[in-house]
Amino acid sequence: MIKKELKKIIKIIKNKEKKEKFLYAGCFSEQDKIAPSYINMQNPNYLEIDRLYYSGLIIVDYAREQTDIILKNLIETNMNMNISIFYEKQDPYKIIKELTYQIGNVGVELKESNQNREDIDIAAFTYNDAKYIRKEIQVNNEDFYYLSIYLSIFAETKQELEYSLNKIEGITQSKGMQTKRANFRQEEVFLSCLPTMQNHEKLKQVAQRNILTSGLLSTYPFISSTIFDSKGIFIGTNMNNNSLVFIDRYNTQKYKNANMCIFGTSGAGKSFYTKLLILRYKLLGIKQYIIDPDREYHNLCQELSGTEIKIGPTSKTYINILEIRKESIEEGENGYLATKIGKLIGFFHLIFGEINEEEKALLEEKLIETYKNKNITFDDKTLFQKNGNRKKFKSKKEMPILEDLYNILEEDKRTIKFKTKLIPFVKGSMKFFNHYTNIELNNELIVADVYDLGEENLKYGMYLFTDIFWDKIKENRKEKKAIYLDEIWRLIGVTSNKNVASFIYKIFKTIRKYGGSSVAITQDISDIFSLEEGIYGKSILNNSSIKTFFSLEEENIKILSNFANLSEKEKIEIKSLKRGECLMFVGDDHILTKIECSKKEKEIVEGVKENENNNHSNSQSRTS
Repeated sequence: MIKKELKKIIKIIKNKEKKEKFLYAGCFSEQDKIAPSYINMQNPNYLEIDRLYYSGLIIVDYAREQTDIILKNLIETNMNMNISIFYEKQDPYKIIKELTYQIGNVGVELKESNQNREDIDIAAFTYNDAKYIRKEIQVNNEDFYYLSIYLSIFAETKQELEYSLNKIEGITQSKGMQTKRANFRQEEVFLSCLPTMQNHEKLKQVAQRNILTSGLLSTYPFISSTIFDSKGIFIGTNMNNNSLVFIDRYNTQKYKNANMCIFGTSGAGKSFYTKLLILRYKLLGIKQYIIDPDREYHNLCQELSGTEIKIGPTSKTYINILEIRKESIEEGENGYLATKIGKLIGFFHLIFGEINEEEKALLEEKLIETYKNKNITFDDKTLFQKNGNRKKFKSKKEMPILEDLYNILEEDKRTIKFKTKLIPFVKGSMKFFNHYTNIELNNELIVADVYDLGEENLKYGMYLFTDIFWDKIKENRKEKKAIYLDEIWRLIGVTSNKNVASFIYKIFKTIRKYGGSSVAITQDISDIFSLEEGIYGKSILNNSSIKTFFSLEEENIKILSNFANLSEKEKIEIKSLKRGECLMFVGDDHILTKIECSKKEKEIVEGVKENENNNHSNSQSRTS
């Protein structure tokens, strides 16, 4: 009975299998899905597969010494090409045995051979190479490999294929590699370049070369300089391979900080690039504060509905340098007055020049007295007033101004020289510094225009706004924000002083803790490295994860190379860059980038309306 039932079950299973086989008989397999519709192998110079022409190159020899990555130029070309590299590790004991045998034979041959033979040099080369390889394996624990490299180039037309082959042959020759076209072996090269890990035996005989572990470094293939941060903003295109460059400088997992340096000669494109960054980050809602010494950001500020603050003889906006702001220290911390005095010492260094420790102590004493007259002491409670059940921070009008300090300096004979130097700021041409603050900084985009201060006085305005913007940056750690310091050399160069430069360096070093980014912009490379043998300029450069170098003059390149890790090739590239092209150091990647933008972005950045362009072109056509 059981046997009958089992027979029935087996019969049912077999019938089911027959039905399934019949059902799937007319369906595509996975292999069918990826297989080409046709392959033409009649021509020994190429394969024709689905309207594409494929031709192979075999790398048959290499330069004896390699100091660079040999495949870098090939990988960075924007050409249709597949590269396949095979490393076959060999048994070291077997290799040492063969080398020893070879060394012995060649050594005897060299001793006994006629010195006039033409091949004596070749035999000597072989002898020395064998001894070198044996020593590296035995002494330095190097491994011995066989290396094979194949290139499969494809194109839509035979003419395009021939052009690509010639170009790639030229690139390989420039890197010390010899190639051989895979005529009559096109199928083998094509199959070896598929991701199936097949190194065809027929090809090995031609392509196989020995290499040690240290030599493998020069064949490292993963060196494409593409930067594509998933949440980054578009910067431009890689000039080597036309790939898109997206950078998220606020990515703390990838970059040490969000700081940037933008260097370039006048007209190289650094201002356009900076404005483009401001525009794109404004769309992301990131707060941005810009110090504008040359009135370059006026139109951009208007287009983006930002707040522009002008300070100068004709301006009606004022900022009190002695004002203590609530956001100058973080909530829960102490030391409002001590923090403010530290910043003021730097500002007065700009006015009074170099002062010794005794004069510095005297000045600090007078500042403490000035604040004390306004009932402000080192006790932070003196800066708050009771307003019902709440504590209210002192208003702008309850802060001292420069004239209050001026009057105190006048009372002491020891500070007469300080008082004299303050006259222009209290009663003279720069008395706009002697006012209570009358502005609010609540916009996401704020431009500080210090152009009217003139060349000699720009540093005072730049320091003033740097101070107030730094307080804004510390206001909320969770918000992303940025401060742009155009012509930064005025604050860290020889015309500045150690206290001011230290303050700027402190911003670059600590701003990442507040979710911020500092951007240093300059065309005067020599000036930013002129103070204290360039330690402040170098520190700011080293504390910037992203460095952008537009075209520079040769003298500036020489100075920059002393502080940045520039190769000889990169020095030549910086010098030969065209407008809008730059060399970017992004983390550990060095890439040549062409800055790109849309037509609308260009109109906003340059402050030119489309209808103005149309009117201009129409008037030209009417004139002609």
